Amino acid sequence: MPAIDSLTSTSTDSTSSSKANGFSALDSESFIKIIFTELSKQDPLKPSDTNTLLQQLSSLRTIQSDIDMSDKLKNLVGQNELSSAAGLIGHSISGLSETSERVTGTVKSISKTSDGAVLNLTDGTKVAMKRVDEILPDATPEQK
Repeated sequence: MPAIDSLTSTSTDSTSSSKANGFSALDSESFIKIIFTELSKQDPLKPSDTNTLLQQLSSLRTIQSDIDMSDKLKNLVGQNELSSAAGLIGHSISGLSETSERVTGTVKSISKTSDGAVLNLTDGTKVAMKRVDEILPDATPEQK
């Protein structure tokens, strides 16, 4: 399968210059290089089946498309989580702190981290949004 061998060497080169990995590193220029590399390595007396080559390339593009969509969905989920966390500012929550201790407190601010939204409580405790298990009702005027 020369097409796959060509892909391996090309995608390795293109990933070294960017943070992307695998098929997500393929841009249009790299994709064209793969096609020309495949065609240049063919035996002129026994050309490869172009349908097979096109099917392989189509499969690669489909995989790339799926990876791109997955990345965009992850980004969208992260933005939704951050928006939900912002809505909790001033509210009391209960959950597990960074040290896995049960905490209850009022959300003072939020932070965006590589692990998602983090709620900063008034006492300095931090609770990851994904570790919040209860949003407590606001105190009524009689309870204050």
